[in-house]
Amino acid sequence: MLGGTAAALLLRGANAQTRGGLPPRLGILRYGGQPTDAALGPFLAGMSALGYVEGKTIIYDYRHADNDESRLSSLAAELVATKPTIMMAFGGDIAPYVRDAAKNFPIVFSVSADPVKLGLVASLSRPQRNATGVTFLHDELGSKRLQFLKEAVPRISHVAFLWNPNHLDNELGDTQRAAKSLGVELLSLPVRTVDELSPALDRATAAQVDSIYVVTSTLMVNLMPRIVGYADERALPLIGGWGAWASAGGLMSYGPDVDLMVRRTAVYVDKILKGAQPSDLPVEQPTKFLLTINLKAAKALNFAIPESFLIGADQVID
Repeated sequence: MLGGTAAALLLRGANAQTRGGLPPRLGILRYGGQPTDAALGPFLAGMSALGYVEGKTIIYDYRHADNDESRLSSLAAELVATKPTIMMAFGGDIAPYVRDAAKNFPIVFSVSADPVKLGLVASLSRPQRNATGVTFLHDELGSKRLQFLKEAVPRISHVAFLWNPNHLDNELGDTQRAAKSLGVELLSLPVRTVDELSPALDRATAAQVDSIYVVTSTLMVNLMPRIVGYADERALPLIGGWGAWASAGGLMSYGPDVDLMVRRTAVYVDKILKGAQPSDLPVEQPTKFLLTINLKAAKALNFAIPESFLIGADQVID
């Protein structure tokens, strides 16, 4: 309640400042470098569709950590020191740093992690704090992905599970339960930083895994070329959290329509700028999920996806 009150006071000041002629400013912390900001395209498009014009009616203030997690805390504090109207958190690995730095500022987030576990909100339906937004998280997505991978490639039995423990979600436990029922061995490979990827992949090689499952996070997306390249070199079928993994060369992906969800964060920004309180805006969860299959990757792996499986795909990449 105190957090919500503080946010309300700041918002009243921000709205007054906007009426005084200065456009509101969004503080945007990024895990990677400037080239990775293409992922914000749907959000920026959503803001544009709502009538916001960069530099005239809205200002975007960025800070980039260039894949160095040790910089996130200081960069978040640097952004907050500029007193932005709203702080943005794109990614579950980034959100904790924004949460800690912006205790008295409104926060709008777009994360694939659990906002409750991250301490961003009290509950999805009633945030009760200074943050709200969208989450890609949905129960049993992990088990569904593993089931799809096994259905498409029945021979798999030993799956490398790449994940970031700093990205709080329910995917490991859900996937472990599915692995038991499917007769699949899951090799847990935690990757918290860029430097931990190579040792994790070395463990996968030593264990002679026959497939890869990637839990999507900002860190993993930034490491996508290396992970997909590893899978390609060793002819390992790979499944990831959403379409980008299949588009990058992985065998398949299953997850929410991420572009749609990221675009929805613009609606939250708009509502807050017009006087709504984050504490009163329920967190949105995905309702649309897409199965994407890369046939080119399947051919490179020298196997055919069953026709019955292809029929159920939402997107097929030739």
